[in-house]
Amino acid sequence: MTTGGMPAAQAEEDKGGLRTALAGLTTRGRSFLAAGVAAAVCAYVLGQSDLLRVGLLLAVLPLVCATVLYRTRYRVAGSRRLSPARVPAGSEARVHLRMDNVSRLPTGLLMLQDRVPYVLGPRPRFVLDRVEAGGRREVSYRVRSDLRGRYPLGPLQLRLSDPFGMCELTRSFSTYDTLTVIPRVEALPPVRLTGEAKGYGEGRHRSLALAGEDDVIPRGYRYGDDLRRVHWRSTARYGELMVRREEQPQRARCTVLLDTRGIAFEGAGPDSAFEWAVSGAASALVHMLERGFSVRLLTDTGNSVPGEGADGFAGASQESADAAGLMMDTLAVIDHSDGTGLSRAYDVLRGGNEGLLVAFLGDLDEEQATVLAKMRQRSGGAVAFLLDSDAWVRGAAATEESEERLRMLREAGWTAVTVPPGTSLTDLWREADRQRTQVAPTGSTAGGGGS
Repeated sequence: MTTGGMPAAQAEEDKGGLRTALAGLTTRGRSFLAAGVAAAVCAYVLGQSDLLRVGLLLAVLPLVCATVLYRTRYRVAGSRRLSPARVPAGSEARVHLRMDNVSRLPTGLLMLQDRVPYVLGPRPRFVLDRVEAGGRREVSYRVRSDLRGRYPLGPLQLRLSDPFGMCELTRSFSTYDTLTVIPRVEALPPVRLTGEAKGYGEGRHRSLALAGEDDVIPRGYRYGDDLRRVHWRSTARYGELMVRREEQPQRARCTVLLDTRGIAFEGAGPDSAFEWAVSGAASALVHMLERGFSVRLLTDTGNSVPGEGADGFAGASQESADAAGLMMDTLAVIDHSDGTGLSRAYDVLRGGNEGLLVAFLGDLDEEQATVLAKMRQRSGGAVAFLLDSDAWVRGAAATEESEERLRMLREAGWTAVTVPPGTSLTDLWREADRQRTQVAPTGSTAGGGGS
């Protein structure tokens, strides 16, 4: 038997395609095929030609459907759109699917299926009736996750079926999208946590321009300068028109320190102490950006987000949205580190011009409490939220050791607040402000810059 001049590779491909088509037979198609074979055997044994014709009809029908379905070449284009692509944990996102028939022939019955991780919900399936040539169909479904992370959506699968339901074949697209589930963010009240660093209490202060056209001293008048900027005293002194130097706003700084040490937290899940700390860090970052601060995220490993450029802080206001997105994407996938201390984070704090320091900390030993006390000297003000694993996991009262660590931080100048299980960060934020207000009259400043 020859292949009629067909290349060997093409013959093997057709054989593989035939096997694929037969493997796509549904329960109905297999039942028809089995009934046809059984009827043909009985007709042969009993010598009944009419029964043989019925058996052949039953057996040939699913085979013809499988062959026609496999040979049919639909040209369809699929796309996916997420709304929104970044969603807080516990909130829903909608996924919009669009199918376009780009061929000149109408399609048959189509079953659309998108692959989603189990944590986002059940796998969505849609049945699309006949799509005319050049037509389109749009469907949508919702996804929701209580766990932050980055979840792939896709690839999109298309299941083809014949009109009799004898055979189904699956075709997959190659593209997929990613849904980013970021931590929950609480809206924090605009309390004022005044710190020691000059100029960091108002969120932004005025400073003299140190570069560009304006020098640090009055300069000579240039064509186009506003006459209202003329400095008459310098003009009289130098005998020529002199203009005043300009002031420009300089944004105050805030560093949010997140303790990710695996040994500092116990438990897992959306209600664990570590997840509360991640959510608290996200809330503080968003709040400080809204208040006009230049913000960065710092972890115990010494990693700084958005980066090392411009001391690692978010830049001008037009970059705040991008910086916030970058920090939220980082918090969406952040996990426990293998580190045992906070010394790397301490090294990043170069001097006393770091502005406000807001820390979310797990269990501390005496050594790490000492490192944190030194950190206070390298910041304009410091606020710490301490999470005790014994209280969060076992519901125990605060131990003497945790009380001692709290006392050490407060004596070093921190505004230190313990975090009971399930407490809102909004309430603790106000508590930190009240604690600062009580300490301030004694001459000991325990807070950080304005927030």
